[in-house]
Amino acid sequence: MSSPRIAVGGILTECNHLGGLPIDLSVYEASELFRDDEVLQLDASIVGGMLAALRERGVQPLPLIYAAACAGGPITSACYEQLRGEWFERLERAMPLDAVLLPLHGSGLVEGLDDPEGDMIKEARELVGPDVPVIATLDLHAHVTAEMVRYADALLAWETYPHSDQYQTGQRAVRLLFDMLDGKCRPTMAMGKVPVVTSAIHGSTHDDDPFADLMRYTKSLEAQDGVLSTSLFLIHPYMDCEQMGSGGLVVTDNDVNLARSLADDIARKYWDRRHDLEPETLPPAEAIRKGLGIDGAPVILVETSDCCGGGAAGDSIATLSALVDSGTEESSVVPVVDPEAAKACHAAGEGTQLTLSLGHKLDPRWGTTRQFTGVVEGLSDGEFVYTGGQFEGHLEQMGPTAVFAIGSVRVLITTRATYDWADEQIRTVNLDPTQIKFIVAKNPMNFRLAYGDIARGMFVLDTPGPTPATLKHVDFKKLKRPYFPADAEIENLRPTILT
Repeated sequence: MSSPRIAVGGILTECNHLGGLPIDLSVYEASELFRDDEVLQLDASIVGGMLAALRERGVQPLPLIYAAACAGGPITSACYEQLRGEWFERLERAMPLDAVLLPLHGSGLVEGLDDPEGDMIKEARELVGPDVPVIATLDLHAHVTAEMVRYADALLAWETYPHSDQYQTGQRAVRLLFDMLDGKCRPTMAMGKVPVVTSAIHGSTHDDDPFADLMRYTKSLEAQDGVLSTSLFLIHPYMDCEQMGSGGLVVTDNDVNLARSLADDIARKYWDRRHDLEPETLPPAEAIRKGLGIDGAPVILVETSDCCGGGAAGDSIATLSALVDSGTEESSVVPVVDPEAAKACHAAGEGTQLTLSLGHKLDPRWGTTRQFTGVVEGLSDGEFVYTGGQFEGHLEQMGPTAVFAIGSVRVLITTRATYDWADEQIRTVNLDPTQIKFIVAKNPMNFRLAYGDIARGMFVLDTPGPTPATLKHVDFKKLKRPYFPADAEIENLRPTILT
């Protein structure tokens, strides 16, 4: 029997309707954009897992195109049409096929299109026909839509947050695919959703977080006869789409009623934990005051509203201003993406005193630029290597970077926004987190990974931005009420079931 012809490729990007910069082709070119045989060189994350598992089966995959980038605003329509066109051109060229594997995110957005993943899955299905397996992998923050569920044979989500199991998820997808090809199963699935739209502050899959409890329950259902896979989704809340919600997806072996029943059960349990998923927040000035009362260092100030990993520009100075205005002589570090200021620091050189205009230049909807006088304390090319997660071992570029000291406050000024995994960005400019009183972390979850073992205190801040800690006050247009947390109770609520 000849080796099965299995195509691999997709577009994996998380997007934000509330803010951030549009994602065009140059963003992918500066991050991860691989075509044809370049795809076959990937040995990490979701595609690396897929390729390794296929090769273990003696299969030479048929590569298409794979594009991934740090989160941002919606993908430009021109960029999407370019990448989508290249993807389907290669898919048609590769036919006839025995299967298609799509590494996707599930919370992508395009100008004028709210469901690019559903669009690609549907078009792939129409192209390859009803009998060719189409399996997609998703981030556990995906907005799972009716088109995704209808046109894919199976959807499998990552199971960890902070994300660390993309490679293993790619392998799981291949195992399920070969069970299909070998005639061992006929997947059918159902997605149960409830209108819970919360941030990821309490979305860890570790320890005693409410999402971790829900994940453990969801995965325990895989022990039941006839259950092939289960996935739990905490929706990426910074989109504005119809019928957004969180819940569970169940893939069974040709038993849609079982899939519906278990998906409904997961969604109801998710609704019951909704209040536990909402964080308590403090204004920056109050968090700084409380932090000064804590002995030792560091104290983590979580400015999740400016999370580059969630699509924000990373240019907020809300907490920077609060630290400067507090008059504290305790050391602190604040990251700010400001290519203009970084360029000025490099032009001036180390040791130079400057007055800089900082912040809110890339996405000015969330604050006002402010002038600060300080000293250029250090300069860097901004290169660092990720030490874990989906980008482990990947060389990343912050672009020209400077450490700008405003009294005891050090501003890490970068040219490009980068995803925060741990503390790589701080350490690459020779700052020691254990010696800093206040560290501003612009990430809703990975700050625990970076500083959980050393932090003396952690405070979630209430600041303006496109990735806020709570969605209570967001003025959604397409997402209609009722939904939690805008509505604490919803009478006669029943999960929405997609099949």
